[in-house]
Amino acid sequence: MPRHPDPTGPDRTASLRAGFRAALPYAAVGFLLSMSFGIFARDAGFSAVAVVVMSAIVFAGSAQFAAVTILASGGTAGAAVAAAALMNSRFLPMGIAIGPSMPGRAPWRAAQGQAIVDASWAMANRGDGTFDRWFLFGSTAPQYVSWVAGGLLGALGGDVFGDTSRLGLDAIYPTFFLALVIAEVKDRTTLAVAVAGGLVALALVQVAPAGVPVLAASLVALWGLRRRPEEAA
Repeated sequence: MPRHPDPTGPDRTASLRAGFRAALPYAAVGFLLSMSFGIFARDAGFSAVAVVVMSAIVFAGSAQFAAVTILASGGTAGAAVAAAALMNSRFLPMGIAIGPSMPGRAPWRAAQGQAIVDASWAMANRGDGTFDRWFLFGSTAPQYVSWVAGGLLGALGGDVFGDTSRLGLDAIYPTFFLALVIAEVKDRTTLAVAVAGGLVALALVQVAPAGVPVLAASLVALWGLRRRPEEAA
């Protein structure tokens, strides 16, 4: 768990800087993931411009891979959007958890919530049920830049890099999320939630449409919200 500066102090940039530094390893991994996506999307017939625009707007690896796979196999845009929405369903419980830590009216909280990505959300968690929003903003910034840059490089240099599996880039994505899960396992409750969610997703991945395993695992994760404050201490 990263150390969070006091966000109520006179220098809130301390939290921004701490988040930025903590996110650099994840930004590096995200760069490789995005480069893999750029290569994959170009091979599927997408232009470099489309790859960059999609990376800049969607900014979610699993959703982007799912959407491109469906479109490349002849699926409709509606099906691609639906699959991407399901893949991003994990942000629903994440948003519920971080909502009370976002000040202002609902539209302003929603705007701040656009900075939520997996690694930033996990690192911004103070461990007491609250989140450091400035740390969240600082940690998301380098990840966003590296994600867009990686997609651009992959789209432009796909012919040079070739098959992503040959480079081992296909193994980075599951390893990235496994590292996030391990970092969040702090007690028996979180261990039980992680194991249960993983088993549910594993059981569904071969039989359910893309995104459904993620949605089911996210619903299992809501179990963790039942922890009493003394259990999370």
